[in-house]
Amino acid sequence: MKLLVCDSCEAEFRIKHSLNERYYQLSYCPFCGEPMVDEELEDEINYHNQLYYDEDKNSISDYEYDQKMNALIDLEKKFPELKSKNSPSIRVGGKITKEFETFKHSNPMLSLSNTYSEKDLNDFDKRTKKSLGVENIEYVCELKYDGIALSILYEDGRFKRALTRGDGNYGDDISNNVLTIKTLPLNLERASKLKIEVRGEAFISKKNFEKLNQNKKLNKETLFSNPRNTASGSLKMQDSSIVAKRKINCFIYSLTTDFN
Repeated sequence: MKLLVCDSCEAEFRIKHSLNERYYQLSYCPFCGEPMVDEELEDEINYHNQLYYDEDKNSISDYEYDQKMNALIDLEKKFPELKSKNSPSIRVGGKITKEFETFKHSNPMLSLSNTYSEKDLNDFDKRTKKSLGVENIEYVCELKYDGIALSILYEDGRFKRALTRGDGNYGDDISNNVLTIKTLPLNLERASKLKIEVRGEAFISKKNFEKLNQNKKLNKETLFSNPRNTASGSLKMQDSSIVAKRKINCFIYSLTTDFN
Protein backbone atom coordinates (compact mmCIF):
# COMPACT_ATOMS: atom_id res chain seq x y z
CA MET A 1 0.00 0.00 0.00
CA LYS A 2 1.19 3.50 -0.83
CA LEU A 3 -0.06 6.79 0.65
CA LEU A 4 -0.90 9.51 -1.89
CA VAL A 5 -2.04 13.10 -1.38
CA CYS A 6 -4.22 14.75 -4.01
CA ASP A 7 -2.93 18.16 -5.14
CA SER A 8 -6.45 19.29 -6.05
CA CYS A 9 -8.48 18.48 -2.91
CA GLU A 10 -5.58 17.56 -0.55
CA ALA A 11 -7.29 14.30 0.39
CA GLU A 12 -5.09 11.41 1.56
CA PHE A 13 -5.70 7.84 0.43
CA ARG A 14 -3.83 4.59 -0.15
CA ILE A 15 -3.43 2.59 -3.36
CA LYS A 16 -2.22 -0.91 -4.00
CA HIS A 17 -0.35 -1.89 -7.14
CA SER A 18 2.29 -4.38 -8.19
CA LEU A 19 5.97 -3.51 -8.45
CA ASN A 20 6.05 -4.04 -12.21
CA GLU A 21 2.97 -1.93 -12.86
CA ARG A 22 3.78 1.07 -10.72
CA TYR A 23 5.83 2.79 -13.41
CA TYR A 24 2.97 2.71 -15.90
CA GLN A 25 -0.02 3.37 -13.70
CA LEU A 26 -1.95 6.60 -13.35
CA SER A 27 -3.95 7.01 -10.17
CA TYR A 28 -7.20 8.95 -9.76
CA CYS A 29 -8.31 10.63 -6.56
CA PRO A 30 -11.32 8.69 -5.20
CA PHE A 31 -12.72 11.90 -3.71
CA CYS A 32 -12.56 14.47 -6.51
CA GLY A 33 -11.68 12.24 -9.48
CA GLU A 34 -8.62 14.25 -10.56
CA PRO A 35 -5.76 12.28 -12.22
CA MET A 36 -2.48 11.94 -10.32
CA VAL A 37 0.95 10.89 -11.58
CA ASP A 38 2.75 8.74 -9.03
CA GLU A 39 5.87 10.71 -8.04
CA GLU A 40 7.63 7.43 -7.24
CA LEU A 41 8.46 7.12 -10.94
CA GLU A 42 10.16 10.53 -10.96
CA ASP A 43 12.09 9.64 -7.80
CA GLU A 44 13.21 6.36 -9.34
CA ILE A 45 14.53 8.04 -12.50
CA ASN A 46 16.26 10.78 -10.49
CA TYR A 47 17.89 8.10 -8.34
CA HIS A 48 19.34 6.31 -11.37
CA ASN A 49 20.48 9.63 -12.87
CA GLN A 50 22.38 10.38 -9.67
CA LEU A 51 24.02 6.95 -9.66
CA TYR A 52 25.07 7.24 -13.30
CA TYR A 53 26.25 10.87 -13.48
CA ASP A 54 27.53 11.46 -9.93
CA GLU A 55 28.79 8.04 -8.89
CA ASP A 56 29.51 6.43 -12.27
CA LYS A 57 27.35 3.40 -11.41
CA ASN A 58 24.65 1.46 -13.25
CA SER A 59 22.02 -0.47 -11.30
CA ILE A 60 19.67 -1.09 -14.25
CA SER A 61 20.15 -1.59 -17.98
CA ASP A 62 19.80 1.24 -20.51
CA TYR A 63 16.68 -0.50 -21.80
CA GLU A 64 15.02 -0.51 -18.37
CA TYR A 65 15.93 3.14 -17.85
CA ASP A 66 14.48 4.10 -21.25
CA GLN A 67 11.28 2.21 -20.45
CA LYS A 68 10.80 4.18 -17.26
CA MET A 69 11.57 7.49 -18.94
CA ASN A 70 9.22 6.76 -21.86
CA ALA A 71 6.46 5.79 -19.43
CA LEU A 72 6.83 9.10 -17.62
CA ILE A 73 6.85 11.05 -20.90
CA ASP A 74 3.70 9.25 -22.06
CA LEU A 75 1.88 10.11 -18.83
CA GLU A 76 2.95 13.74 -19.03
CA LYS A 77 1.78 13.98 -22.64
CA LYS A 78 -1.66 12.68 -21.67
CA PHE A 79 -1.85 14.92 -18.60
CA PRO A 80 0.48 17.91 -19.17
CA GLU A 81 -1.02 19.78 -16.23
CA LEU A 82 0.49 17.16 -13.90
CA LYS A 83 4.05 17.55 -15.15
CA SER A 84 6.26 18.86 -12.36
CA LYS A 85 8.61 21.76 -13.06
CA ASN A 86 11.67 19.63 -12.33
CA SER A 87 10.49 16.40 -13.96
CA PRO A 88 13.44 14.28 -15.18
CA SER A 89 11.81 14.26 -18.63
CA ILE A 90 12.97 17.86 -19.21
CA ARG A 91 16.50 16.50 -19.64
CA VAL A 92 15.61 15.40 -23.18
CA GLY A 93 14.70 18.98 -24.16
CA GLY A 94 11.95 19.98 -26.58
CA LYS A 95 11.02 23.51 -25.48
CA ILE A 96 11.31 26.34 -27.98
CA THR A 97 12.55 29.71 -26.70
CA LYS A 98 11.73 32.57 -29.09
CA GLU A 99 13.32 35.26 -26.94
CA PHE A 100 15.56 35.06 -23.89
CA GLU A 101 14.30 37.08 -20.93
CA THR A 102 16.87 39.18 -19.07
CA PHE A 103 17.36 39.21 -15.28
CA LYS A 104 19.64 41.22 -13.01
CA HIS A 105 22.40 39.29 -11.23
CA SER A 106 22.18 39.36 -7.44
CA ASN A 107 25.93 40.02 -7.46
CA PRO A 108 27.95 41.31 -10.44
CA MET A 109 29.23 38.43 -12.56
CA LEU A 110 32.79 39.47 -13.34
CA SER A 111 35.13 37.97 -15.91
CA LEU A 112 38.82 37.06 -15.72
CA SER A 113 41.52 39.10 -17.44
CA ASN A 114 44.24 37.51 -19.57
CA THR A 115 47.93 38.24 -19.16
CA TYR A 116 50.95 37.29 -21.23
CA SER A 117 53.81 38.98 -19.36
CA GLU A 118 55.51 38.94 -15.99
CA LYS A 119 55.12 42.72 -15.79
CA ASP A 120 51.31 42.39 -15.83
CA LEU A 121 51.48 39.96 -12.92
CA ASN A 122 53.78 42.23 -10.91
CA ASP A 123 51.51 45.22 -11.54
CA PHE A 124 48.50 43.19 -10.40
CA ASP A 125 50.37 42.16 -7.26
CA LYS A 126 51.23 45.78 -6.43
CA ARG A 127 47.64 46.99 -6.97
CA THR A 128 46.24 44.20 -4.82
CA LYS A 129 48.62 44.85 -1.92
CA LYS A 130 47.93 48.58 -2.07
CA SER A 131 44.17 48.05 -2.16
CA LEU A 132 44.25 45.67 0.83
CA GLY A 133 46.90 47.60 2.74
CA VAL A 134 49.15 44.59 3.27
CA GLU A 135 52.74 43.72 2.37
CA ASN A 136 52.43 39.98 1.78
CA ILE A 137 49.80 37.96 -0.10
CA GLU A 138 49.49 34.24 -0.76
CA TYR A 139 48.03 33.29 -4.15
CA VAL A 140 46.25 30.10 -5.13
CA CYS A 141 46.35 29.03 -8.79
CA GLU A 142 43.89 26.61 -10.31
CA LEU A 143 43.02 25.28 -13.73
CA LYS A 144 40.02 26.82 -15.46
CA TYR A 145 37.49 25.06 -17.67
CA ASP A 146 37.34 26.77 -21.05
CA GLY A 147 33.58 27.04 -21.21
CA ILE A 148 30.66 29.38 -20.60
CA ALA A 149 30.00 31.02 -17.25
CA LEU A 150 26.65 30.17 -15.62
CA SER A 151 24.73 31.56 -12.67
CA ILE A 152 22.29 29.03 -11.20
CA LEU A 153 19.53 29.97 -8.75
CA TYR A 154 17.80 27.46 -6.46
CA GLU A 155 14.74 28.31 -4.38
CA ASP A 156 13.48 25.97 -1.65
CA GLY A 157 16.03 23.44 -2.85
CA ARG A 158 14.71 23.35 -6.43
CA PHE A 159 16.19 24.66 -9.66
CA LYS A 160 14.73 28.09 -10.41
CA ARG A 161 16.74 29.81 -13.14
CA ALA A 162 20.02 29.78 -15.09
CA LEU A 163 21.56 32.98 -16.44
CA THR A 164 24.46 33.83 -18.73
CA ARG A 165 27.08 36.37 -17.65
CA GLY A 166 25.71 38.91 -20.13
CA ASP A 167 27.21 42.34 -19.41
CA GLY A 168 28.10 41.34 -15.84
CA ASN A 169 25.05 43.03 -14.32
CA TYR A 170 22.29 41.47 -16.42
CA GLY A 171 22.17 37.99 -17.97
CA ASP A 172 19.90 36.06 -20.32
CA ASP A 173 17.63 33.35 -18.93
CA ILE A 174 18.76 30.13 -20.66
CA SER A 175 17.03 27.77 -18.20
CA ASN A 176 15.40 25.56 -20.86
CA ASN A 177 18.78 24.77 -22.37
CA VAL A 178 20.66 24.41 -19.09
CA LEU A 179 18.04 21.92 -17.87
CA THR A 180 19.31 19.50 -20.53
CA ILE A 181 22.68 19.28 -18.71
CA LYS A 182 22.35 15.94 -16.97
CA THR A 183 25.19 16.51 -14.51
CA LEU A 184 23.42 19.55 -13.04
CA PRO A 185 21.27 18.67 -9.99
CA LEU A 186 17.70 19.94 -10.14
CA ASN A 187 17.07 19.44 -6.43
CA LEU A 188 19.27 20.17 -3.40
CA GLU A 189 17.99 17.91 -0.65
CA ARG A 190 20.00 19.58 2.12
CA ALA A 191 18.82 23.06 1.13
CA SER A 192 15.08 22.48 0.91
CA LYS A 193 14.23 25.78 2.63
CA LEU A 194 17.00 27.97 1.26
CA LYS A 195 17.52 30.36 -1.63
CA ILE A 196 20.94 29.61 -3.08
CA GLU A 197 22.88 31.01 -6.03
CA VAL A 198 25.91 29.19 -7.41
CA ARG A 199 28.32 29.96 -10.24
CA GLY A 200 29.92 27.50 -12.60
CA GLU A 201 31.12 26.72 -16.10
CA ALA A 202 29.32 24.86 -18.88
CA PHE A 203 31.52 23.03 -21.37
CA ILE A 204 31.70 20.23 -23.94
CA SER A 205 34.34 17.57 -23.32
CA LYS A 206 36.91 16.86 -26.03
CA LYS A 207 35.51 13.36 -26.41
CA ASN A 208 31.95 14.58 -27.03
CA PHE A 209 33.22 17.38 -29.26
CA GLU A 210 35.02 14.85 -31.46
CA LYS A 211 31.82 12.79 -31.72
CA LEU A 212 29.83 15.87 -32.73
CA ASN A 213 32.30 16.65 -35.50
CA GLN A 214 32.35 13.03 -36.64
CA ASN A 215 28.58 13.22 -37.18
CA LYS A 216 29.01 16.56 -38.94
CA LYS A 217 31.60 15.02 -41.25
CA LEU A 218 29.40 12.03 -42.05
CA ASN A 219 26.55 14.37 -42.96
CA LYS A 220 28.95 16.54 -45.03
CA GLU A 221 28.24 19.56 -42.84
CA THR A 222 30.56 22.34 -41.70
CA LEU A 223 32.57 21.22 -38.67
CA PHE A 224 32.41 23.00 -35.32
CA SER A 225 35.45 25.23 -34.75
CA ASN A 226 36.19 24.46 -31.07
CA PRO A 227 34.44 23.08 -27.94
CA ARG A 228 34.03 26.46 -26.23
CA ASN A 229 32.29 28.20 -29.11
CA THR A 230 30.11 25.14 -29.65
CA ALA A 231 29.00 25.14 -26.00
CA SER A 232 28.36 28.89 -26.07
CA GLY A 233 26.32 28.77 -29.28
CA SER A 234 24.39 25.72 -28.12
CA LEU A 235 23.19 27.35 -24.90
CA LYS A 236 21.71 30.25 -26.88
CA MET A 237 19.79 28.02 -29.32
CA GLN A 238 16.01 28.22 -29.46
CA ASP A 239 15.33 24.46 -29.62
CA SER A 240 16.40 22.75 -26.39
CA SER A 241 16.02 19.27 -27.94
CA ILE A 242 19.02 20.07 -30.18
CA VAL A 243 20.95 21.33 -27.16
CA ALA A 244 20.30 18.05 -25.36
CA LYS A 245 22.06 16.16 -28.16
CA ARG A 246 25.23 18.23 -27.69
CA LYS A 247 25.83 16.54 -24.28
CA ILE A 248 26.99 19.67 -22.48
CA ASN A 249 28.55 19.22 -19.05
CA CYS A 250 29.01 21.67 -16.18
CA PHE A 251 31.26 22.28 -13.19
CA ILE A 252 29.99 24.34 -10.23
CA TYR A 253 32.82 26.05 -8.36
CA SER A 254 31.46 28.87 -6.18
CA LEU A 255 28.60 29.84 -3.88
CA THR A 256 27.55 33.50 -4.02
CA THR A 257 24.82 33.39 -1.38
CA ASP A 258 25.60 35.13 1.91
CA PHE A 259 24.32 33.11 4.88
CA ASN A 260 25.70 35.61 7.45
